[in-house]
Amino acid sequence: MMSFTKEETIKLLGRIEDLALISEQEDGLTRLFLTKEHRLAAEKVAGWMTEAGMDSHIDAVGNVVGRYEGSQPGLPCLMLGSHLDSVRNAGKFDGPLGVLAPLACIEKIHSSGHQLPFAIEILGFGDEEGVRFPSVLMGSRAVAGTFNYDVLELTDKEEISVGQAMRDFGLDLSKIGTAAYKSDDVLAYVEFHIEQGPVLESEELPVGVVSAINGQNRFVVEILGIPGHAGTVPMNLRRDALSAAAECILVIEKICNDDTELVGTVGSITAKPGIGNAIAGNVEFNIDIRGPDDAKRLSAIDEIKYLMGDVCKRRDLLIDMKMTFESDSCPCAPFLMDQLESALISHDLPVRRLPSGAGHDGMAMIDLTNIAMLFLRCEKGISHNPAESVTLEDVRIGVSVLKEFIENFKPA
Repeated sequence: MMSFTKEETIKLLGRIEDLALISEQEDGLTRLFLTKEHRLAAEKVAGWMTEAGMDSHIDAVGNVVGRYEGSQPGLPCLMLGSHLDSVRNAGKFDGPLGVLAPLACIEKIHSSGHQLPFAIEILGFGDEEGVRFPSVLMGSRAVAGTFNYDVLELTDKEEISVGQAMRDFGLDLSKIGTAAYKSDDVLAYVEFHIEQGPVLESEELPVGVVSAINGQNRFVVEILGIPGHAGTVPMNLRRDALSAAAECILVIEKICNDDTELVGTVGSITAKPGIGNAIAGNVEFNIDIRGPDDAKRLSAIDEIKYLMGDVCKRRDLLIDMKMTFESDSCPCAPFLMDQLESALISHDLPVRRLPSGAGHDGMAMIDLTNIAMLFLRCEKGISHNPAESVTLEDVRIGVSVLKEFIENFKPA
């Protein structure tokens, strides 16, 4: 077992810093799908892949792909990767860590002359964040063979369509299908990613094994009451939509607190008429509920619907709840979790399984193959923010665990 040295880890972090300089904003990181910054980043990563002994190319949807052959050409591959696009004013590690860490592993394996009984492919997906266009996971969906061609008509704020942006990027729309893999050619997909949450830090753990990518439901809720004068309507005669919304929001908090892996969020609320001396007659708010167990999440949603309805009935108000988004949870494969945990144990690290509350390319890749994820502790759980931070020692540990997993990987 050869762990990464401090110097090798500094080289990996240096590449992440270099990649962060490729941005449309000078004072921060913004790199969107199918932009010139996306192409520059993909070309830079492809160059590093070639230096590491891999064959590299940019595929038909803008993903950068590197292949390292096994003991003989043409073997099925273990696929590793993450995304190269970012949110606006992003952190440096969300995405690029999961591309450049496995690349560092390949460099180390290649320099040792060790041949594996399978191929390795590293993918830098072009569109995980869905910032430029109103769609997400276009790159990984193309690889998984589930690309929705309707998205080609979607436009960005400049009224440039996905299809036009692909052509401007130098891609041929008639070849999108060539990005798809056959399931027999892929043994598994594994992603190394910062946690984007505070659990590992709170438990003083450098890494953790992901159990599932949470399923998710989003709703828009409207409560209708009667607006009125703040000074003239007695409390017992009010039909106050905002007071009812407050009670409903506490219902969501209570139900989600009853399950340690369930999270519920109301991130925005609008009250009308929206003035300080009037009772609100109309309130609209959103709900985001996530959890790794679909049955428990849907059961909690049913209970929330019932209890919010009861609140509004008691207050003589009308309530309407519309679902705007739904995705099932994506469980990580037990045989992959077990192998990641074996790699942790070999480095004398405690084993911690935890769900991912954020979405990842694995949500698309599960349609192609088994998936797993390794989480790295990040400072205060901050992500999608320039303050996103990791330590050199945590990265050294994490990439050493990843290499151990790769070298000892056994297909299902």
